[in-house]
Amino acid sequence: MEVPLHRSRYGRSREAFSRYSENSLHSNYLKPEDQKCVTRIPYATLIATIMCCVGVGIFCGTMYRGVTLTAIMFSGVFRAPQPWLETLQTMFVFIACIMGALGLMILFVGFLTTGATRQKVYRAWRARIGGRISCMVYMVITYILQMFWMFMFCCLVIVTFALTLCWNICASERTNKHECIDFQQFDFLFPKETRIEYMKICQPNDIKLFCKDYVEKAEYMFILATSATVLIILSLIHYLMCLSANYAHIRDHEKLQELQELQYLQDAELTSSKDRF
Repeated sequence: MEVPLHRSRYGRSREAFSRYSENSLHSNYLKPEDQKCVTRIPYATLIATIMCCVGVGIFCGTMYRGVTLTAIMFSGVFRAPQPWLETLQTMFVFIACIMGALGLMILFVGFLTTGATRQKVYRAWRARIGGRISCMVYMVITYILQMFWMFMFCCLVIVTFALTLCWNICASERTNKHECIDFQQFDFLFPKETRIEYMKICQPNDIKLFCKDYVEKAEYMFILATSATVLIILSLIHYLMCLSANYAHIRDHEKLQELQELQYLQDAELTSSKDRF
């Protein structure tokens, strides 16, 4: 943005200011029509959106598969079906829709507050107030979601640790000699409807199902889901930084708009005084 400063009083300040303006930085190696496209892209918000979409996609896919394996394990090995796990799978689809919609809305706000688009959209004071309020609302929503995903990360760390312990039990020499895997001392961790005799896995077929088909595959799924949660948390932190910057851009644009209007008034007064003499 180029602020028209008075040449006779400030010398070459107008040229110096325009030299470092947003458009002139790309004027040496880009065409005028390409400059408009380059300066209107919110690269930071776009990177955060890509991180969020990738993380949510990996999280939902791995968690859906991991929960499916867990439900089959409880039903086939411990004879204790858990119908609420199907509801949990539906929640993952709902979470994916919410995060996708939030990422697109924040990306839309980023486009509105970047480059020449900001100069056209936020000219009126009502538009600037609305833009600042929208940034604040999205910052609050993003902060709440960040707390949720940090809680989800802690839960996944606990689940992954429990599955790692189960896999170490499966890889022990006693299990390889077809001895029983006894979980009776951990009965408080199982659902109440699970019978005590089913917490002791002795049949070779049940041991194979528990170790090879369920625990090993589910562990990989939950490790990937935990990594995806870290990526989502990083993207939300990136969103908070971008929204704070967009809020500052809208506020600074208001000050620059007032400065430009003041300079126009001064130039008009100087022109009228010259014509008078």
